[in-house]
Amino acid sequence: MQHLVYTHFNPGTIDTKESLKQIRKNYSGEVIFGEDLMLLNNEADIGASETVNDLSYAIVDTGQSITYSNDALISPPSEGETFFGQDASYTINKPSYTDNQDGTVVDNVTGLMWQQGLTEKLTYEEALNKVKTFNLGGYSDWRIPTIKELYSLIQFTGTVQGEKAITPFIDTNYFSQPLGDSDQGEREIDAQVWTSTEYVSQTMKNDETIFGVNFVDGRIKGYPKYNPKTQQANKMYFRLVRDNESYGKNDYVDNNNGTITDNATGLTWQKEDSSEGLNWQEALQYAENLNLGGYDDWRLPNAKELQSIVDYTRSPETSHSATIDPIFQISAITNEGNEKDYPYFWSSTTHLDGRVAEDSAVYIAFGKALGNMHDTVMDVHGAGAQRSDPKIGEAMSKGPQGDYIRVDNYVRAVRGGG
Repeated sequence: MQHLVYTHFNPGTIDTKESLKQIRKNYSGEVIFGEDLMLLNNEADIGASETVNDLSYAIVDTGQSITYSNDALISPPSEGETFFGQDASYTINKPSYTDNQDGTVVDNVTGLMWQQGLTEKLTYEEALNKVKTFNLGGYSDWRIPTIKELYSLIQFTGTVQGEKAITPFIDTNYFSQPLGDSDQGEREIDAQVWTSTEYVSQTMKNDETIFGVNFVDGRIKGYPKYNPKTQQANKMYFRLVRDNESYGKNDYVDNNNGTITDNATGLTWQKEDSSEGLNWQEALQYAENLNLGGYDDWRLPNAKELQSIVDYTRSPETSHSATIDPIFQISAITNEGNEKDYPYFWSSTTHLDGRVAEDSAVYIAFGKALGNMHDTVMDVHGAGAQRSDPKIGEAMSKGPQGDYIRVDNYVRAVRGGG
């Protein structure tokens, strides 16, 4: 983890806000303003010292520290070697939590305070009513998190094997995470957590849908608000949040050199995309070899960085666009249903699932997240969903909802973040 210690000031009071504006022009990691007699002996001391973070939307690292090939664990590659540039090649904003010992946990990176446990399973309307009178840790200003707020907690140190849970995709040293109740006919992975983000379109042709995060299988999916068969309101878990109401709100600037900077996250993005689909290894190489805007330190974004630029107010059906701010340029494709649509985009994050756990990587759907059900091609998960594809192989449709496996996904490179 990188740190900048700012010390040896001129006499007088340092203006930290103005200093940070200048520092952020060249450095976006953790900044420590040194004081007289402050000792920084090692990383533990640094983590315990008072830090300054002026980012309203700091992206927490995925926690992934192991490196993988297309189908196996490998020793960490060096820069220029095959498979360099994957998630574990970079550590950005290492996760850091404080347990307040009162049922609340503070995320020291994002500034969000979380309910340590989960509510009982509630309908969406029940959750809206519950939050009005919810009091925990002496606070009553709790809210249902957005999909971007809740996704900040995901950790890709988790492992799942189909419907069987192995290791949760959340830090269980700080947060509780139940499994599905097999006595009630649920699968182990049926412990999804809903958010306040409703899908602006519909899934399965006509289902009102709410986005949720599954911390048991490591995915974002749109879940129907009502049971399609009974029309009864579905119930899910909720984890409530407070503080930093700016989290998840982007602040883009077009640098007029083929790059877009998000001042909220401190990340700079490639304005255009790769314009073609690539397998995962090719995607890593594309980003690592990119020279754009006078910079050559581009990389493939990790899953959480990539999800930060999803615009959940947009969808192909409602805005006739991809789920991304129009400040970006994005390629159009013809999807498996012969419709105009938008690509899936690779992240640098391996998703440990299946018989060969290492063979898939995370993607974000910036267009419809398609499946083939009952011989009908439809948006089964919602544009903005996070899934995973095999790193190499052939396109196909598989799974209970006929998910379309494309393998060759698009790339939008990123730089910065520390």
